[in-house]
Amino acid sequence: MLITAKTNLDDIAIDRIIEMAWEDRTPFDAIKIQFGLAEADVKALMKRELKFSSYKFWRKRVENCKTKHLAKRVTGIDRFKCNRQRAISNNKISKR
Repeated sequence: MLITAKTNLDDIAIDRIIEMAWEDRTPFDAIKIQFGLAEADVKALMKRELKFSSYKFWRKRVENCKTKHLAKRVTGIDRFKCNRQRAISNNKISKR
């Protein structure tokens, strides 16, 4: 299913999805909860939005990252973001 057929995302949402996809601690399930995009949709969005070399680098990184998939995560990791990151709720940065 194509992303454009599934939902209309504005530039801010696309930027946030890309940011979340690059973060090692943010699993694809968190992106699905916030934006309704499955892992395949996120991969398609990244391929569309990034330069091809950046996409290839990201894909290689994601394949080797155990924290991007909840089933592969170590039990000690129980949050979606770094504890030094600003508080984020419902895709909005609370302190601006």
